Amino acid sequence: MALLGKSRGNRGEVTALALSGKPERYQALREVYLFGPGESGSSRRCQVESTWFHNGTLIFKFQGVDTISDADPLAGAEVRVPMSERAPLEPGEFFQSDLVGCEVLDRRTGESLGRVSGWEDSGGPGLLVVEGGLLIPFARAICVEIHPEAKRIAVELPEGLKDLNRP
Repeated sequence: MALLGKSRGNRGEVTALALSGKPERYQALREVYLFGPGESGSSRRCQVESTWFHNGTLIFKFQGVDTISDADPLAGAEVRVPMSERAPLEPGEFFQSDLVGCEVLDRRTGESLGRVSGWEDSGGPGLLVVEGGLLIPFARAICVEIHPEAKRIAVELPEGLKDLNRP
C-alpha cells in the first residue's frame, strides 16, 4: 500500500512512497498497520490523523507521532491496510498480499512451480517471487488464470524463463 520514508517538518509527519495508483484510496484511511524495518520486524497498529499529497509525495500524519524524534524510527516501514478498510478493486485487480501463498501451476504441464512468497517491483510489471527463487512477471500474457480465493495462479511461461532466473 505504501512505504514510509523520512520525517517531514517538525510535527511528526512522514513521507511515503504510494504503492497504489489511486490517490483517493489514502484519503479515507483511519487505521493502518506498520510492518518492517522501522518496526523491527513486528507490526504496530496506528491511527491515521490525515493523509495528503505534497508535490506528488504522499504524507502521513499518525496519531501520537508528533515530533521528528517520533517519526524518524518509522522510516522504511510498510503501511498495510486492515481488510475492513480496503478499497474495492476493479475487475482484474489484485492486492499483492492476496497473491502471497498462492500455488503457481504451469498450465501446459500441470506442474506446481511452488508458492508465491513475495513481490518485487521492477520498474515494469511486478514480479511474483516463487519459493526457490523463481521470478515470474505479473503480466496477463503469463499469469493467465488468477484465483486468489482458491490460492491458485496458472501461468504460461515463455520458453526458457524457468531456467533463466532460478538460482
